[in-house]
Amino acid sequence: MKSANATLHSRRRSGLTGWSFVLISVILIVIFYFYPMVEALILSFQTGTGTNLVFTGLDNYKRLFQDATFITSVKNTFIYLLVQVPVMIVLALFISVLLNDSKLKFKGFFRTAIFLPCVTSLVAYSIVFKYLFAGNGLVNTFLMKLHLISAPIEWITDPFWAKITIIIAITWRWTGYNMIFYLSALQNIDNSIYEAARIDGASATRQFFGITIPLLRPIILFTSITSTIGTLQLFDEVMNITKGGPGNATQTISQYIYNLSFKYSADFGYAATVSYSIVIMIILLSFLQFKVAGEKNG
Repeated sequence: MKSANATLHSRRRSGLTGWSFVLISVILIVIFYFYPMVEALILSFQTGTGTNLVFTGLDNYKRLFQDATFITSVKNTFIYLLVQVPVMIVLALFISVLLNDSKLKFKGFFRTAIFLPCVTSLVAYSIVFKYLFAGNGLVNTFLMKLHLISAPIEWITDPFWAKITIIIAITWRWTGYNMIFYLSALQNIDNSIYEAARIDGASATRQFFGITIPLLRPIILFTSITSTIGTLQLFDEVMNITKGGPGNATQTISQYIYNLSFKYSADFGYAATVSYSIVIMIILLSFLQFKVAGEKNG
């Protein structure tokens, strides 16, 4: 009996010791992460200027469907999402396969060079891209010297080319980030699987689609979801390269939230509502991606 009580007491002490290590972290997460989320949700049901807010129920959510600027921001964000994310995922996958080749020399250099953009400052690289793609910037100068264009392209001031500039910028920055996940997963695939496929006469293309893609499906799902979340929250590149212009041609949902809070008359209640629209989109798109991946796995 004494032995059982001693064991129980020892387990309780171990449990308390464990909680003592994580307690501060848990408290900080609750204060700085969950509490603001709850406050923002409550705020989304209020309206008014500055701190003069009153509860108006679902009025802010009804307003979303009548807000032309919000609808434009959603359209722009989904253009980035539908174009840039698939391109980035495919490019990262292709590069990771190339860099996983055991015969390739200077692999470390190439991996570092491709990964390096994602550790650069968001603001710094955005400003660099703004100058590179200016009317008299290096990109136009280079294209004109190669006689690929006869007049400078208005990368920043034309609605179509401004979107292309944003897509190029975020693809450049985040491709290496996704490549690392694919590269790590590829290195965990047993080479004997590929050797058996080669003995059976499978070509490199068939190995890629028959072995590599199926085995990387969980990582592809993960990178697709994280890239979707990141694109729906896109802010820095648009803010620093085009400022949402020309007009609202490149404005994203996150930039619209910023404008509602700090640029226009401060409407924090409606800004919180727009913020929660991103949460709803993320949940729906993540569920859809899990559903599609689950059906394929089945």
